Amino acid sequence: MENRPANRTNYHSHCSFCDGKAPMEEFIKEAIRQGFSAYGISSHAPLPFGTAWTLDRNRVEEYLAEISRLKKLYSDRIEIYAGMEIDYLDETSHPASPYFQNLPLDYRIGSVHLMRDDNGAFVDIDTRPEVFAERLREHFGNDLGRLVQNYFAKLMHMVDTGGFDMVGHADKLYINAEHCQPGITARTWYKEIIRAYFERIARKGLMVEINTKKFESAGCFSPSIEHFALLKELEIPVVVDSDAHIPLAVDSGRKEALCALKNAGFTHVMELHDGAWQETAIG
Repeated sequence: MENRPANRTNYHSHCSFCDGKAPMEEFIKEAIRQGFSAYGISSHAPLPFGTAWTLDRNRVEEYLAEISRLKKLYSDRIEIYAGMEIDYLDETSHPASPYFQNLPLDYRIGSVHLMRDDNGAFVDIDTRPEVFAERLREHFGNDLGRLVQNYFAKLMHMVDTGGFDMVGHADKLYINAEHCQPGITARTWYKEIIRAYFERIARKGLMVEINTKKFESAGCFSPSIEHFALLKELEIPVVVDSDAHIPLAVDSGRKEALCALKNAGFTHVMELHDGAWQETAIG
């Protein structure tokens, strides 16, 4: 695409096929209206059990067909890519499993939203802070330190297992952890876990998403802006995404994230163009 605008991309987006609030085409139209050069749809991938927020496995073919239709319809105005945000659930359900690897996707996001509680049940920890506090008490013995350590252990298993292009909202738990126990992320043991985690990502050559979903409501990114310098030190490539669930959020926090990355020493971000991830200068 000639005269492609720099840094006008978003590859983390949820439409009505999962927990997004509008049809897929509405996100594409908004991205075009806002001058984007590339846009990716990344519905929450099917899980082995039903949920209200994931794509139903019976609709995967329909999901991919709709992306294909939109690619053809808007090919003269924007690059459209087929993605999925795939949860690392356990050793049997994860991004590297044959089912997900055999899907004709352009890219995959690896994420963790669910943790097993003390009884072995899966609990969603990606919730509002007050709900998280309740679940911490009800399902994890109110032991935040243990949950944090188990959360990062699971993320490291995901990184080791692979099968995806970028780590989604790399340390999202920190927002709820800070709400429950202010100052926990400044503790030495927490910082040691974070460093070990990002070092693991660097060794695997994976990209890290700078997720801007919470910027407008809470003024923060995931991973935390405090870790941008560490990402730069470890030479981890980054992708800026808004994790949009409504069309108007396709550009939310993008400019601010790019500015913060530049202040941390980054000169480039990764963008998917012409079917390949490319280093693109921060404009």
